[in-house]
Amino acid sequence: MNTTPAHEAQPYLRAATAGIRHHARGLQGRAADRPHLDVLHAHLTTLHQLLDQLADTSRPQNPAAGRHLAIARTRLWQAATETHAAFHGLPTTTAKSTECRPEQLPEGPTVLTICQRHLAAGHIIRRKTTPTDLRAHTTACVR
Repeated sequence: MNTTPAHEAQPYLRAATAGIRHHARGLQGRAADRPHLDVLHAHLTTLHQLLDQLADTSRPQNPAAGRHLAIARTRLWQAATETHAAFHGLPTTTAKSTECRPEQLPEGPTVLTICQRHLAAGHIIRRKTTPTDLRAHTTACVR
């Protein structure tokens, strides 16, 4: 496993945060589109993996901090789930591209990549949380 020392990782996290902040300012007044939601979903699932690792490594030394990080991990999963649903809720040029088929390979159209990524992140959350944890904070879909 390739691990980056903490003192080397922080500049990358700061740069990623600055990039998201810059992008958010550039989107003011524009509606969401599928490419943006795909990239946002990628960020959310990557942060989910980071918090998962931090929760696991923090819990033995500091159980309270580990619990808080685990809760944050769950909330990120919920944000990724809602982003995935929004992606599929946007109109497309073909009806077939709105279908979620995570069993297909991640190469190819974005619709397959986001679904594959979401399925992979879902395996992590299902191993480490209960259905009650996931329902603790859900949003209602108004369609």
